[in-house]
Amino acid sequence: MPDQPSSSRGAATYQRIVDAATEEFAQYGIAGARIERIIAAARTNKAQLYGYFGNKEQLFDAMFFASLERITNVVPIDAEDLADWAVRLYDEYLSRPDLIRLATWARLERRPTGYLVADHDRYDDHKLRAIAEAQAAGRIRQGDPFDVMAMVIAMSMAWSPVSNVYAASAQEPASLHDQRRTLLRDCVSRAVAPDRGA
Repeated sequence: MPDQPSSSRGAATYQRIVDAATEEFAQYGIAGARIERIIAAARTNKAQLYGYFGNKEQLFDAMFFASLERITNVVPIDAEDLADWAVRLYDEYLSRPDLIRLATWARLERRPTGYLVADHDRYDDHKLRAIAEAQAAGRIRQGDPFDVMAMVIAMSMAWSPVSNVYAASAQEPASLHDQRRTLLRDCVSRAVAPDRGA
């Protein structure tokens, strides 16, 4: 994200813009988002927003890349327990549905095929190394580490806000989330288990 302003007043305005823009882009995407709604929600003006972020496209980029950093940092991979990682991703999607929506808008409006971001290595390399090391030690199944990672992430998104089957919410009963976590943990464990016959 761009450098934050140095004054406390500027920092507060900057944060209001970030919060309002995240909500706006998550709900409407890049094309549907309106700067007027963002500045009204942030209680600021266009000059301030453009001064901090440039234009609407750059503002989206700031929100989107901040969301990728959050997912990377808040849900660190544990290749020794990919099932637990999947469950933690599930929980992150419940607590921050806007993050997965931002990624989905980026996919729909910016990069319909291939990697979601051009510099995917920056976000994926440590995950792929961890998976490859676990594979070399015989703790998880063989296969392209990227494909293993993508499969686990896809399984964790089964009930995410962008599911085409059913989108879960944090307001549902805790017992229902526990059932899903148990199923997800079991399915991922089975999917990544090493083939003992190989």
